[in-house]
Amino acid sequence: MPQDPTLERLLTFLKRSPTPWHATANMVERLEKAGFRRLDETQAWTLTPGERVYVTRNASSLIALQLPEGPLESLRMIGAHTDSPGLRLKPNAALRNHDWLQLGVEVYGGALLAPWFDRDLGLAGRVHVRRDDGRTQGVLINIDRPIATIPSLAIHLDREANNGRALNAQTQMAPVLLQGGGQQDLEALIKRWLYEQHNLENVEPLAFELCLYDVQPPSRVGIEEELVAGARLDNLLSCFCGLEALLDSRGRQGALLVANDHEEVGSASACGAQGPFLGDVVRRVNAQCGVAGEEGLVRLIQASRLISCDNAHALHPNFPDKHDAAHGPAINGGPVIKVNASQRYATTSETAALFRDICREAGVPVQSFVTRADMACGSTIGPITATELGVPTLDVGVPQWAMHSIRETAGSHDIRYLIRALTAFVDRPQLA
Repeated sequence: MPQDPTLERLLTFLKRSPTPWHATANMVERLEKAGFRRLDETQAWTLTPGERVYVTRNASSLIALQLPEGPLESLRMIGAHTDSPGLRLKPNAALRNHDWLQLGVEVYGGALLAPWFDRDLGLAGRVHVRRDDGRTQGVLINIDRPIATIPSLAIHLDREANNGRALNAQTQMAPVLLQGGGQQDLEALIKRWLYEQHNLENVEPLAFELCLYDVQPPSRVGIEEELVAGARLDNLLSCFCGLEALLDSRGRQGALLVANDHEEVGSASACGAQGPFLGDVVRRVNAQCGVAGEEGLVRLIQASRLISCDNAHALHPNFPDKHDAAHGPAINGGPVIKVNASQRYATTSETAALFRDICREAGVPVQSFVTRADMACGSTIGPITATELGVPTLDVGVPQWAMHSIRETAGSHDIRYLIRALTAFVDRPQLA
């Protein structure tokens, strides 16, 4: 079948973004190629009407901003998050056990653990080092080949394995890395990787944040390639769609893309949605381009709208009873408006009506999701951002299967639908 350029860009982005730091670096690369200028939070900002700028925090969260040619009166905001559930190395990660070097891990977020067994695992993240001149430096590394695995226990040794056996992340999920190795071998490997990837010699690794990941690349699946399967669709797919919309827009309206880290662990960090990152940026931009002062800031925020994009639970054909009968989003049925009466999602009838109208104008089908009344509901950056900033907010997402698995599945048509809807939102002259 002929290749779709949008899907190919998505697959490349997913493959090159095994961690939040890599995802942010890859988005930065595309923004700079499109003419966005980098801002430094520690420096004074000088902004010009009509220009495009971006800023990062912790190297894992990003805000990209498109300024209008005239006065800044409103912002079309798109929100997503860069992190995904998974396994991360502990600081003292080396474990020597029965002649094997294993890695001590902790679970990041609400990961499905069973799919991690018997996978080809790579390692990626960032390492901070001290150079021989005394300077410290943070660098990204990506060991994109199978260097570790978490082997299953044979069913002959656990006859109850298929009867819902609980998994212990502390004792049963340490990946196997090297036969006969120890702590010094892991330190030597990190130094070798720093040299291979950054030509860094005579450096002392001081600290790291490293994540294991499945090196199987993302792919198009199905007879008609109706599906996209890969790791970290939740929520890199939304980051990708938001970035595509911002870059595809006509550039006439005030628009902002925020991609926060740490959503999967509650968003309470300096660069998370519960932190001050977005508020800091909006205040600084409004001071130069909007109506200065507290009243001007409130006017800007209340005239703006945020679409929080985070994937939704698609109706699973093997488990249809897990959905409310009237709210089971279909794969390739269009983006999903997510509603919760207890404000686990930030959607209101006003913001839902706006999105439905946008989808109507863009020729995009739209669906709704409400969790069963007898089941708990997840959440997103939507309610958190709405609480912290006060901006009217809507929660939407592409429907997907296997959320929080090491490999997830979504519809290829839905990706195009969401990009089209978000582009129409960024280009929309009036938000009220």
